[in-house]
Amino acid sequence: MKRALITGITGQDGSYLAEFLLSKGYEVHGLRRQTSTFNTWRIDHIYKDLHVANGRFFLHYGDLTDSEEISNIIYNVQPDEVYHLGAQSQVRISFDTPSYTGDVTGLGTTRLLEVIRRSGLPLRFYQASSSEMFGASKPPLNENTPFQPRSPYAAAKVYAYWMVRNYRDGYGMFACNGIMFNHESPRRGETFVTRKVTRAIAAIKAGKQSMLYLGNLDARRDWGYAPEYVEAMWKMLCMKKPEDYVIGTGETHSVKEFVDLCFAYAGLSSHKYVRIDKRYFRPTEVSALVADSSKAKKQLHLDLKVRFDDIAKIMMDADMRAQGLEPVGEGDALLKRRFPHRWWKAD
Repeated sequence: MKRALITGITGQDGSYLAEFLLSKGYEVHGLRRQTSTFNTWRIDHIYKDLHVANGRFFLHYGDLTDSEEISNIIYNVQPDEVYHLGAQSQVRISFDTPSYTGDVTGLGTTRLLEVIRRSGLPLRFYQASSSEMFGASKPPLNENTPFQPRSPYAAAKVYAYWMVRNYRDGYGMFACNGIMFNHESPRRGETFVTRKVTRAIAAIKAGKQSMLYLGNLDARRDWGYAPEYVEAMWKMLCMKKPEDYVIGTGETHSVKEFVDLCFAYAGLSSHKYVRIDKRYFRPTEVSALVADSSKAKKQLHLDLKVRFDDIAKIMMDADMRAQGLEPVGEGDALLKRRFPHRWWKAD
């Protein structure tokens, strides 16, 4: 039985990746921070009491700012694979907390790599890199495109990316960077724009909210579906040699397109409910991101089935159901049709 450690286990990607690895027969360990409130709703359905026999899912308290805690976890778990998803991942917030973002997102990766190097374990390491690293570079964007980060978050991710490359080249570590473009789902964090939109629309339809305030509607992104992206992470660590891969759909759409599509799906008009708030604008913006995933398609056999329109419907159905409303159902039907034997829990 292979053993995997996932940092950021309570996040969107961490929860889907945990489910995927469990479906593959792994023993899964997750790193979570100690907080005054529980933030485990994404993984509660796979957690079992420690007293239950033959459990394969375990949580460990730790923090990416503490090398000793990381060292203890690596020593005790002895993983075959490490998936490093943990970070301060809010781009807008990184402008308000640049030092903290650099410490967790950038130096946190270095601490983890150094602990692994010192451990001598022949494990395989995955680093969650971000399309935000490309910043102002002209799309389409692939593994050879130069980085031009436009936020503290992106700059921290660029630093982490190059540390992975240095540990791979200098110490022979099996370490990969997965440069993931935006990927969404009903488990997306509530302050990320796509989930903020779908939650607000469902709340408006339920009579619990009157307005939706957003920032730059013209920003264009390459949006995919999170469960498909975590499977690509696993495929990277199954390769014969470690390399870096860009993962995305190759399509770009604006925030406004997503907003209008979701409102129309719910039978509402975006013009009536959407207002612009300058506080949500970034000091330096990334205007457009679109992936060139030719390498991943060839080597990882990447075949993404869920596209932009589909994601909006899937997320809207889930958030309408969460508000006690009857979902339109097109998103639910699409998932059943394209993934009849899906390994992740329906949201």
